[in-house]
Amino acid sequence: MMNGNDVWILAIESSCDETAAAVVRNGREVLSNVIASQIALHTQFGGVVPEIASRKHIEQINQVITGALKEAGMTLEEITAIGVTYGPGLVGALLVGVAEAKAIAYASGKPLVGVHHIEGHVAANFITSYPGMSAGDISRQPELEPPFICLIVSGGHTHLVVVKDYGEFDIIGRTRDDAAGEAFDKVARAVGLGYPGGPKVDQAAKEGNPHAIEFPRARVEGAPYDFSFSGLKSAVLNYINHAKMMGEEICVADLAASFQNAVVEALVSRTVLAAREYGTGKLAIAGGVASNSALRAAMAKACTENGLQFYYPDPILCTDNAAMIGAAAYYEYRKGTRHGWDLNAIPNLKLGER
Repeated sequence: MMNGNDVWILAIESSCDETAAAVVRNGREVLSNVIASQIALHTQFGGVVPEIASRKHIEQINQVITGALKEAGMTLEEITAIGVTYGPGLVGALLVGVAEAKAIAYASGKPLVGVHHIEGHVAANFITSYPGMSAGDISRQPELEPPFICLIVSGGHTHLVVVKDYGEFDIIGRTRDDAAGEAFDKVARAVGLGYPGGPKVDQAAKEGNPHAIEFPRARVEGAPYDFSFSGLKSAVLNYINHAKMMGEEICVADLAASFQNAVVEALVSRTVLAAREYGTGKLAIAGGVASNSALRAAMAKACTENGLQFYYPDPILCTDNAAMIGAAAYYEYRKGTRHGWDLNAIPNLKLGER
């Protein structure tokens, strides 16, 4: 039933290799979440090829948006505002979504709201229901409200932030080199697991011993919330090269489990420390690596042991999707954020920038 006070966001996401559109009501309820993935296309190249991604977005974006409106049972006239990712990401990919959103907003006379991609990942934790979710799946009750600590961990980002309010962040920790997801991809490639690395390593690790190989856990002097994964990545590559030189067989499952254990331990220890130090009592995870089964299990255990409420998005909402952009756009809309026709793609947009 339509309510005159409801805010309906048509959201568009095209920052990397997923073309996505969604309809979100009041920042919490997802009426549709359509994702056209390009993973199969880019797998043959071992990673995302930006030019190919941009061309594929152009081919798919109109159908994805039409599908999202149809699945939600709504017309464009019923939508309150258009939300779109404008950074960070691949510039060509972002431009497709931004241009489409501006065209729709101009033609329909709807407000345009640009969204930071990483802010969208955080906002995935605000979503309590979406198509296909049963009541038993909603394990994050009561609904998450700021302030809270959030670990944002993906292929391009590893940030530890205090979410002070909707769309307001203090970054208290970050990686000094590789992002965690980037390390997963490089290790997966080195042992022949292929792309995308995160899910492949997670799956292989289920058959391995996480204590079979002792890999280093780097700590950054004077920065207790910062991360460093380049040393761990190098240690894994050195282990592989040494084994090959000695003619020794590598147990991929044990290597994957031991590497993953080292990454998870670093992520969990710093995030829980921050949650205890800042006293929010609430901890959330976000980003593609937040769907990692070992990270979710370890974080849940640590939160239980430390009396913290643990929030996490459903795995489909951890990867790039438009529902999270719709959730973030709702809170930006409520704060009065509006963008003009000069909105442009900003590939290196920093968290907290506008």
